[in-house]
Amino acid sequence: MGTNFQYSKTLACEGAVLIILGLIPYVGWVLGIIGVILLMRSMKEFAAYYGDKMIYENALSGVKYYIVALVAAAVAIAAIVIGVGTATHFTFKGFTLTVGFGVGLAVFFGGLIISFIFFILASALLKKTFDTLAQKSGERSFATAGNLLWWGSILTIIVVGFLLIFIAWIFAIIGFFAMKPQSLASQQYNPPAAQPTVQPQQKARFCQYCGTPVMQDAAYCPACGKQLSP
Repeated sequence: MGTNFQYSKTLACEGAVLIILGLIPYVGWVLGIIGVILLMRSMKEFAAYYGDKMIYENALSGVKYYIVALVAAAVAIAAIVIGVGTATHFTFKGFTLTVGFGVGLAVFFGGLIISFIFFILASALLKKTFDTLAQKSGERSFATAGNLLWWGSILTIIVVGFLLIFIAWIFAIIGFFAMKPQSLASQQYNPPAAQPTVQPQQKARFCQYCGTPVMQDAAYCPACGKQLSP
């Protein structure tokens, strides 16, 4: 197939581990970005290995949607910080509402909604990638990872979703480590052997007068010359 399965598997394992290590403070975001790059490279290799381009395309679209979700969340946070800054006065009177605060609050909620929508869409696309890998490789850990990732993205609004997403990547790592290459027999298609055509045996025919064997379509006996019955 022109694709090194073990190389693809190693890239996927390293990428998934680095994505989890992205939770480390300060340097985690660097590890996370490297992990995403390695994981995407492995998805491209798996797409070629299994002959299914949707493995890579769904993963790539999912990563793009995650980026949009992160940008929207960053805009929302920046908007509320700026809005609060315009409404805060360092006096004993405390907090004063301003137009800037109202705009910032509106942008904040709008950004959060957009971020949440794209976050769910991204998780749905990655779930498709994991489901396809589960089908192609036979490793059910990928199906479990996809389901946990999907439900985790929905439940992020009550925080517990982040725990489910973390567990989902644990199952993904297990799946990557447990993957086995396709056997040669499963990669080749052997059409069923053609069954020989059995010709029905014809019943022997004899002259009713002299008993000489005659052809099936003979009208007269070649021995006695008498007309044969049909």
